[in-house]
Amino acid sequence: MIKVEHLSKSFNKTKAVDNISFEVAEGENLVLLGTSGCGKTTTLKMINRLIEPDQGKVFIHGQNIMDQQPETLRRGIGYVLQNNGLFPHYTVAENIAVVPQLLKWNKKQTQHRVSELLEKLHLDKKYLSVYPNELSGGQQQRVGLARALVTDPAVLLMDEPFGALDTVTRSKIQAEFKALDELKRKTIIMVTHDVQEAFELGDRICLMDKGKIVQNGLPGDLLFKPVNAFVRDFLKDQRLQLEFKAIKLRDIIDLRPKGGVFELHGEVLSQNISLWHVLEGFKFSKAENLHIIDHYSKKKTVLGFEGLMTAFYQYKKRQAHE
Repeated sequence: MIKVEHLSKSFNKTKAVDNISFEVAEGENLVLLGTSGCGKTTTLKMINRLIEPDQGKVFIHGQNIMDQQPETLRRGIGYVLQNNGLFPHYTVAENIAVVPQLLKWNKKQTQHRVSELLEKLHLDKKYLSVYPNELSGGQQQRVGLARALVTDPAVLLMDEPFGALDTVTRSKIQAEFKALDELKRKTIIMVTHDVQEAFELGDRICLMDKGKIVQNGLPGDLLFKPVNAFVRDFLKDQRLQLEFKAIKLRDIIDLRPKGGVFELHGEVLSQNISLWHVLEGFKFSKAENLHIIDHYSKKKTVLGFEGLMTAFYQYKKRQAHE
């Protein structure tokens, strides 16, 4: 869906982005991770031409972005900012309807889409007539996300979208973000300096430093197959929690039969769920065992907390020897 080739950008002879290349598959969430000043936001802004590159090319759906007017390009890409970027003198309804108006949608179509998104983002319709300063930070961020999604763009760019929120609100909105069906068919590039957020939300992580890509891979690749000391050191302070988030049920449970499912306290779990969320399930539901059920033979295998931890450490041991 997105292809970046040899992209570079300098400011006052300082290379902010230095000859980087990467691709993002359709429906994938790629996280650009790194410390402040590493070039991740500059990279993001070059993709929708808020910043023009000095060198290199960007293709979206096979089309060179330089072949379109910047305004036309941006109308087809959702963009979410850290400070939400809402117009303070516009109501919530007017903020969300900005791009539909530019595209000359009729009033009925716009109202239907705005109402649909408010419901999906858990915002009451009473907020349609209020102004951004009357909303909480979490509500403002939801409105910003609704505005980016209103025209159902195939590509979504997100620049530190949850960075201005407190920890509790951020955690809640991240959970909503993962569950939102609107986002499951989007190709997303997200910028963050938050390592936990990158591992929580990213399908792939592109770790940057000094304008260059240091490593681009699955979260587990960065943990278990770091390319150098920089990657290893960048993650070491939070390593155990990151491992729980990077390792999925499908990775550690060799007992799962074809067509089998996982159940925790009667709830069916996806094989793609992280071990972190399984452990949270043990904690908050007071469940004692994870059940692995073969739908064909009706055979049930039961794993408790100790069994899960044993499988976790066996997986880590395998990774270390590969």
